[in-house]
Amino acid sequence: MQNLNNRAYLCLSKQIYTCGSYTLVPLRHHDQEPIRVWRNEQITILRQKKPLTQPEQAAYYSTVVAKLFEIEQPNQLLFSFLLNNVLIGYGGLVHISWEDKNAEISFLLETKRNENSNLFKHEWGIYLQMLKEVAFEQLHFQKIYTYAYDIRPHLIDMLLDNGFVQEARLHNHVFIENEFCDVLIHAFFNQKNI
Repeated sequence: MQNLNNRAYLCLSKQIYTCGSYTLVPLRHHDQEPIRVWRNEQITILRQKKPLTQPEQAAYYSTVVAKLFEIEQPNQLLFSFLLNNVLIGYGGLVHISWEDKNAEISFLLETKRNENSNLFKHEWGIYLQMLKEVAFEQLHFQKIYTYAYDIRPHLIDMLLDNGFVQEARLHNHVFIENEFCDVLIHAFFNQKNI
C-alpha cells in the first residue's frame, strides 16, 4: 500500500527540491483541505467555476491525484510548496505534453501570502526556480508556460524578471467579476535546447 504522504512520481529520479527554507515535495494527501479552502477563497484567479466541497476534493484526490503516482507519464505533476516544512502553497506542471516536451505551470499560494504582493513575488520567484529544475533538469522539457488572467501585474512582472517571454495575449477572453479581461501566455524555454 502506497504511503499517501510520502509518494513518488515514477518519471522523476529526484522527488524533493529545495531552495533555502523552501521545499517542493510530491503533493501530500493531507494537504487537500487547506488547498481546497485556498482555491475557494481565490476562485477569481483560477479556472474554477464554483466552490469545491470537501467530498468533491476528497474524490479528486482519491480518483485523480492518487493515479498520478502510478503511471510513467502522468498528465500533471503536483507538488506541495513548503516553508520550513509548513504548507504555504501548491502547484506543479499541468497539461503535460510528453511528446512535445512542454507543460503549463500551476501555482497557488496561501491566500494571505497571495494578497501580499511583495511576499508573493518573492515566493513565486523561488517556486519558478525550483519548477525549472523539475522541468528542465529532470524531465528535459523544451518549454514551460503560464496561462494567467491579466489582473495581477506583479505575477507578470516576476515572469519577465525570471526570463519568461510573452507568447500571446487573448483579448477579452474571460469574464471575471462582471467584466471581460485578457489572458496572457508567457513561456520559458530550456536554455540547453536553444
